[in-house]
Amino acid sequence: MAAAASPAVPDKTPKKDPVPFDFSQPPVIEGFNPLPKVRDETFKEKFMRKTKENPFVPIGCLGTAGALIYGLRAFHQGKTRQSQLLMRGRIFAQGFTVVAIIVGVLSTALKPKQ
Repeated sequence: MAAAASPAVPDKTPKKDPVPFDFSQPPVIEGFNPLPKVRDETFKEKFMRKTKENPFVPIGCLGTAGALIYGLRAFHQGKTRQSQLLMRGRIFAQGFTVVAIIVGVLSTALKPKQ
């Protein structure tokens, strides 16, 4: 049998592959142009924006906190009937707040993208 002749290719030292990801830089993706970074909003700006989007959530939170504080005060004073009614009112206010959050999430999800 004839020995298989291999082409004369000089042995080169293997090149090191470039690092697949440079973690200090964002990846380059063909055809993708990221939007410019929008400035971060402060807590107050975000709170005001969210309050304007769904004003019933802060109203429900304030109602819940008010009923809780007033009910605890009535309980401390020994007014058990009033305290019991205020705790029921607190439950109602919490339910109102949860429903307001759900409605806000659903309305945001169903809103068409701009």
